[in-house]
Amino acid sequence: MALIDNGWSGYLRLAHPQARMEAITSRPLLLAGVARLTQHAGQSRLSVTLTHAAGDRIRAMIAAIRKGLDPIRTTAPQLPKPEPWRALIRYIVARILAARPTQPPPLVSTSLLPAAQSG
Repeated sequence: MALIDNGWSGYLRLAHPQARMEAITSRPLLLAGVARLTQHAGQSRLSVTLTHAAGDRIRAMIAAIRKGLDPIRTTAPQLPKPEPWRALIRYIVARILAARPTQPPPLVSTSLLPAAQSG
């Protein structure tokens, strides 16, 4: 079972399930934008203007996060209070497991390792 140590780690795993991302580099990357919330006719719209050079990468990460949160958000009102979090954790863990290679990496042969030096 994957261990998600805090909310930011889980949030990032929605964006990039293949590998962990360090908070020191990912926070500035995903927080490098200005958002504006507009509401009209009972609908809310969040527009994000990216100010970072890696805008395409950030857009892809935000789209992956939204894709992960949408099913949880639509079913959350029907679930008891702790269930949305459990559903989100199950979704994140499933994405992590799906991103893992199906074959384990080959073990390094001991014949390839340098011989121990005596002395």
